[in-house]
Amino acid sequence: MCGIVGYVGKKHPKEFLINGLKKLEYRGYDSSGIALENEEETQIIKSVGKIVELEKKLQEEKSITATLGIGHTRWATHGEANEVNAHPHKVGRVTLVHNGIIENARELRKELEAKGVSLKSETDTEVACALINEYYEDNPIEAITKATKRLKGSYAFGILLEGKDKLYAIRKDSPLMIGYGEQENYIASDIAAMIQETNRYSLLKEGEIAVLDPNKVQVFYEEKEVEKEILESNLKEDSASKSGYEHFMLKEIMEEPTVLRNLISRYEDKDLPDLSQYDEIHIVACGSAMYVGLVGASLIEEKCKKKCYVECASEYRYKTVLYRPKTLVIVISQSGETADTIAAMRKAKENGVETLGIVNTETSTIARECDKTLLIGAGVEVAVATTKAYILQAALLSLIVMKTVKDEDALKEMKQIPILLQKILDEKEIFLDVAKSMYKAEDAFFIGRGIDYAMCLEGSLKLKEVSYIHSEAFQAGELKHGTISLIKKGVPVFAIITDPAIADKTESNVMEVKSRDAFIYTITNTEEIPNHGFRYIVPKTSSYFEPLLVVPTLQLIGYYTAKLRGLDIDKPRNLAKSVTVE
Repeated sequence: MCGIVGYVGKKHPKEFLINGLKKLEYRGYDSSGIALENEEETQIIKSVGKIVELEKKLQEEKSITATLGIGHTRWATHGEANEVNAHPHKVGRVTLVHNGIIENARELRKELEAKGVSLKSETDTEVACALINEYYEDNPIEAITKATKRLKGSYAFGILLEGKDKLYAIRKDSPLMIGYGEQENYIASDIAAMIQETNRYSLLKEGEIAVLDPNKVQVFYEEKEVEKEILESNLKEDSASKSGYEHFMLKEIMEEPTVLRNLISRYEDKDLPDLSQYDEIHIVACGSAMYVGLVGASLIEEKCKKKCYVECASEYRYKTVLYRPKTLVIVISQSGETADTIAAMRKAKENGVETLGIVNTETSTIARECDKTLLIGAGVEVAVATTKAYILQAALLSLIVMKTVKDEDALKEMKQIPILLQKILDEKEIFLDVAKSMYKAEDAFFIGRGIDYAMCLEGSLKLKEVSYIHSEAFQAGELKHGTISLIKKGVPVFAIITDPAIADKTESNVMEVKSRDAFIYTITNTEEIPNHGFRYIVPKTSSYFEPLLVVPTLQLIGYYTAKLRGLDIDKPRNLAKSVTVE
């Protein structure tokens, strides 16, 4: 959510800033802008909409001579998406871009306005900018420190100060890193924004202030200089290319067999957490990661005979949690920067509870702060709607369970799953036909029981995320308790039926909606389930692996439905890849 880039060096910053912002588009945004600065003036150019609109304005407006600049993609929080609210903001001698949310912005705004400060936007960002300007006399570190100590909430700031010819940065709860070049240095929210220029970087810790000029990077904490470790990234510059696919979402679905095979190779001979040593497990996450957690919880309770609770992170962080003496809290996040999930993790740690992070990004906050971290190795996932990361998170939870119960047969079987998955993806045109039959629908429903219901939740989410069709998932047995009133003639109902113990129960619920003229799409693993309209049979495997075969079919249906509706599949409206605010 939102993205920051910054440059100081020997070249004009414009090209780096625009290219860097394009690499951060996956994070979600609705406006963008850059600020260029030299010894005499600051130039700010902003635009609503996609970065291509900003590029048009840059072509129309002559850029000042500069070797210093910052850029931003904004996802609107305080104030609607318009040019006034877009970043960067400038107050007095301070120009600033910001990721995060300042929770006491209203209180600070009143204080500043009472002093005669005139603010143009509705944003919390301009308030933070004005506050730094109020404290700024001649000592940038002191001004930034004083201002940020008064801020409540989360922030990553890229800052320009008139006359200093330096780039400043600070972070709290929102990611920000430094990049090192030759006679040029950078800041960015993500290494992907800098990788075309450098693979050398450092991670800013909470409260650290970075000061960058073309030849030097200094980092201060509480006004004292600290040494930073310089790391090297293995990310390839072309990692975010579509490789010939029309959309990143389709490319990332088609990569699932490869990344799954890599995950199995990475962990099959390694020790993984033994769940048998815990009294209970909590899985805490948001969105698709939480639905992965439901799949994992089903397996943990069935196979390990351990109580497992799955909680939405935004609720968990604020509720009263009664921890048993030996509890494991598993936090799942693709980015590792999900604000609510980070807060839930910290809550567990404050209570002395062991934490395990399952993330994709090694440099993320969750990866660094959890007691133990397992990386899924999905590589770059550009499409906002997660696909391959979901599959890998589910596979890793399955592996943990298998190793806990020492299920050697399942471990051997798992090596065949990428092959079976590839066969399903090779039949992707079947799911295009499904999409053709229902893409004009206004509503859709998913029904299942147990682990099948967990898969329904993810299938429904994928459909609504990218196609904007109103979609809901229900436990099949709950239909009679009110929700069947929503079923009408022709409405698409997707039934997931893979658990043989309750297959006949779900089939009875299918008949209930069929008798009300719904159109039934069944995803199952057996010929014994009748075809009521459309039926796709995935290979029958151990219960560990059914989600790894079923969910990709639902991802493809969501993808093709959105394509037929002519939508921006990789960047759905209002959504962000990395949700770094509450």
